[in-house]
Formats: sequence, structure tokens, C-alpha cells
Amino acid sequence: MSFKRIVFWSHLVVGITFGLVILLMSATGVLLTYERQIIAHMEQHAVDASSGVRPLTADEMVRAALASGAQPGNSLVFSNGDRTPVELSVSRRETHLLDPYSGAPLDDAAQTTKAFFGGVTGLHRWLALSGKSRQLGRAITGAANLGFFFILVSGIYLWWPRKWTWRVVKLNLLFRRNLPTAKARDYNWHHVFGIWALVPLLAVVLSGVVISYPWASNLVATAFGPASPLQPGQVASDQRQDQQGAVGDPVSFQAIADMLRETEPAWRTLSIKLPKDQEDSVLVTVDTGNGAQLARQKTYTVSRVTGDILATSSVDDQPLGRRVRVFLRFLHTGEVYGVFGQTLAGLSSLAAVFLFYTGFALAYRRLIQPIFRRRSLSA
Repeated sequence: MSFKRIVFWSHLVVGITFGLVILLMSATGVLLTYERQIIAHMEQHAVDASSGVRPLTADEMVRAALASGAQPGNSLVFSNGDRTPVELSVSRRETHLLDPYSGAPLDDAAQTTKAFFGGVTGLHRWLALSGKSRQLGRAITGAANLGFFFILVSGIYLWWPRKWTWRVVKLNLLFRRNLPTAKARDYNWHHVFGIWALVPLLAVVLSGVVISYPWASNLVATAFGPASPLQPGQVASDQRQDQQGAVGDPVSFQAIADMLRETEPAWRTLSIKLPKDQEDSVLVTVDTGNGAQLARQKTYTVSRVTGDILATSSVDDQPLGRRVRVFLRFLHTGEVYGVFGQTLAGLSSLAAVFLFYTGFALAYRRLIQPIFRRRSLSA
């Protein structure tokens, strides 16, 4: 048996073994394409702006957040949009929404939508298993992800033409009409979807491997360094001395926010880290992207004594390992390239659904149909 024949049968066996799991992960990936935008849109419906009351100032919102249980070190995230809730970020996994007009909690905002996407995410990551069984689900989806990587790489090898001519490439690059059989149609579709979606699917699968397996994450850390972020905004000693000499009431959070909005006119979110009572500076992160793009985030250390910007921190100040990890995390969803990247990731997941269908159809005709034919002939 030739090497190419071995690769072909390996491609077929791995596809049959993991096909159903890959189909489930691809279909749920399509559903999750615009999760961020859909949830944000639904959250806006929870805000009642019909009364004409002005939104609370940043200082009023800080007081409302502290009254509702927020602690120093938590962050208030203001969005550049009408009727958009203010987000209280307690940790990476715990956030709460506050009404921008009253400061009241909006924990029921978009609850049904969030529950739907939470269920889809559970299917995508661990087959909706719970408790200790969740680790089994992770192991299965992780193995399927590795299997899909092998399918893509072996598919490139099997498709690679011996001689590159436009006629040969065109046969597998474009949909063909009037094909004589369903088998010929599925063969053509399998190649067209595979070729056009190859690069984004490789990006989605490889980033998924890093997310799924500690050894892959450790390889990234070994190659690029640790992923722990640096503390932003180190203030120079002479600037601290200038602050100590100033007297008066603290500069308001609203004044700081207005100043940074003028500094970053393309801002989309502005995150104020709640300081301790004795702190004379505040950290404010301005994001001009979608929240998944480190290159479009900048953190300012602003004096609450003078209102001056004491220090800034951007993506270039973060360790390379952290930049790579965040890039890979949001490469998996395409969000690192904005709406275009999300759309491309969603379309590639949809292409994977068709790859599953055409691959199984071809496998059925090769492996199952001959068995039925032999039985009918013997009968």
C-alpha cells in the first residue's frame, strides 16, 4: 500500500470517528458567531430611557455601584452608546449590569438570550455535560479538534496536484454544474468548501488546541514567554512628589472620563478601576475596539489630585506571551479581527458542516453501499 493510500484511509477513518463531534462543534460555532453583538443588543432593551431622565454621571454611578456591593479593585465599564447598561466587572468570569439612569442592578437583562448562548457554548466546549462528566466532554471535543487538524492537513496532501495548471485547480476551486452523479457533486463540494475554508479553519482549530490542552498552552509559554499581564501605569517618583504638594478636593471621575474621551475620540468603552480611599490616582482603560483587540486598548493612570495623566500603558508594554495568548484566544472566534473576523470564522464553521455532510456521503458510497449491493445480488 502506497503512502498516499495510507494517508487517504487515515483521513477517512479519523473523519468517521470524530465526524459527529466535529459537526456539533461546527454547527454550534455558527450559532455563536455574533454572540457578543446579539447579547449587547438585547441588554439595551432592559434599559428604560423613555422618562427622559439624564444618565448618571460617572461619580454617581461609582457611588451607586459601591452601595450595591462593589469593592475597590472592581471596574465600571461605560459604553459609547445610548441606552447601554454600565457593566460592573468583579472578575474575568463575574460581571453585573447597572442601569445607566438609576444605577439599579440589571442582572435579569437578556437572561433568556444569555441562557441560550450559554447552552450552545456548553455543547461546543464539553457536549453539555455537567459536574465531573464535563472533563470527559472536554477530552472528547479536544480530541475531535486534534482529529480535525489531521483531517485538514491530510486533506491538503491528498488534494495537492502533481502538476499545477489552472484547469486542474479550477476543477476543485469552483462549483461545477451538470455533474453526472450525486457522488461527483459531493466530491466537487468537498473540495471547494475545503479549499476556500482551509486557512480560517486551520486558525480556528490550532487556536482551539491551545485553549483545550495545557501542553499546547505550555508550548506557547515556552516559545513566547509567560502570559501574566504587567501592572499598568507605573508613576514616576517626581510626579508623586508633585501630587503630594497639591491640595483640594479630588478630581471627579466624570472630569477624568470627559478628558480621556477627548483624548481618545474613537473610544467604544471606558473602564474605571474603583480606587481605594487613600489612593491618589485611578486607572482608566480606554478601548477603541471590540474588547478582544489588545492593540486597541490603552490604560491611563490619572491623578485624582491634579487631573493630569501620570502614565500610560498599551499593548507594547505587555509581555509577548500574554499578547500571543490573547491573540490566539480571540483568533478562535475571529473577534481579534472585528466583525470581519467573526464573519469569516462563522462562514468557515458553516463550511465545516458541508465538509462533514459531503465526507460522510462519500464514505457511505465507498463503504456501505457495496455491502448492500453484494447482499442484494446474493439474495
